[in-house]
Amino acid sequence: MTSFVLSALLLLVLTLALLFRPYFWRSEKQQISHRRVNAAVYRDQQAKLDNDLSDGLLNDTDHQTAGDELRRRMLDEASEESRLGALVTPKKTMLALALVLPLAAGGIYWYLGQPDGLIITPEQPNPTQQDVEKMVASLAQKLQADPSNKKGWTMLARSYKVMGRPLDAQQAYEKAGDYINNDAQLLADYADVVATNANGNFTGKPQQLIDQALKVDPQNPMALWLAGSAALAQSNFKLALAHWNQLLTLLPADSQDAKELQGAINEAREKSGLPALAQMPVSTPKSPAASGPSVQGELTLSPALQGKVSPDDAVLIIARAPGQRMPVAVLRARVSQLPLQFTLDDSLSMSPVARISMTPKVEVEARISKTGMANPEPGDLISQVQTVAQGVKGMKLVVDMVRP
Repeated sequence: MTSFVLSALLLLVLTLALLFRPYFWRSEKQQISHRRVNAAVYRDQQAKLDNDLSDGLLNDTDHQTAGDELRRRMLDEASEESRLGALVTPKKTMLALALVLPLAAGGIYWYLGQPDGLIITPEQPNPTQQDVEKMVASLAQKLQADPSNKKGWTMLARSYKVMGRPLDAQQAYEKAGDYINNDAQLLADYADVVATNANGNFTGKPQQLIDQALKVDPQNPMALWLAGSAALAQSNFKLALAHWNQLLTLLPADSQDAKELQGAINEAREKSGLPALAQMPVSTPKSPAASGPSVQGELTLSPALQGKVSPDDAVLIIARAPGQRMPVAVLRARVSQLPLQFTLDDSLSMSPVARISMTPKVEVEARISKTGMANPEPGDLISQVQTVAQGVKGMKLVVDMVRP
């Protein structure tokens, strides 16, 4: 704000200096030149009168009268020049301009500009989980007093979803009513919540919401992902591939999201009898010093299961918001890299609307798969699911069970 004010004052001074320049830097040359011309004219006219007197064209009386008239005009012109010279510095006008100009400029900026942009607010610390819960509880309380606020119910529903409270989120979405009918992202969020509460069953309302979301925006990433998941659950592999192939074109080719989606596509292709696509590159595990909200720890394999794996088997470390199906972070590696120091953060998310920074707690688990498929299969080696707070460091994850 200080730099803005100083710059504005400098511009104001320059503007006033340009306006008042003629008064402060008046040149006397023009006045002197004008007086010299008048004197020369007077001398010429007086010489002409004298010549006329000598030539007998004027008598003494007429010569005297003409000379007096010539001198009177000279005195009048000199008096007029002096009067004008005394008026060339209008102090009152200058003072008025110096006051009115900055006030007018400030008033116009205050009315049409962005005065709030001049206020520099101190950086606020990131809210804690307790802060978030208080804000959500306060919003819920306000909505009980004003249940007609559909936008508020939508905000509450999304908050509940992020907090891993899908049942509460579904109830809030229901109260939002038709407010979300033209928002593909909200419709997809609603569908995900309803499917989660139905143990992953997309039949009925979830499918209707997904179809409605795609009708509003056929390229909504989350709606396409859910549509493919719903089709895969019904063994409609062709439709699942259609949705996911379309989604793949919307993602950066070298992104983690694209790699994870390729794994799901390969799973659908294999189940439909089609050959898998080229093996996607294995992501390099991130160092524990990653920036931003994250979960850090170490993954190890139980000695009792060492003989059941090969070095090239795929390792997946998955984080989800409690009660949610869609991962907020997925890290891929190989058994040969175990024991593995891992960091799960937003760079490993599968969707821009499902990130680890959006949930205060996450459920973390690990799985070793020979096929590398996205969905768990019988015979996969798995770990216990651990629920930890965002930002935890040093968690221990052990793969010590076989999926039946």
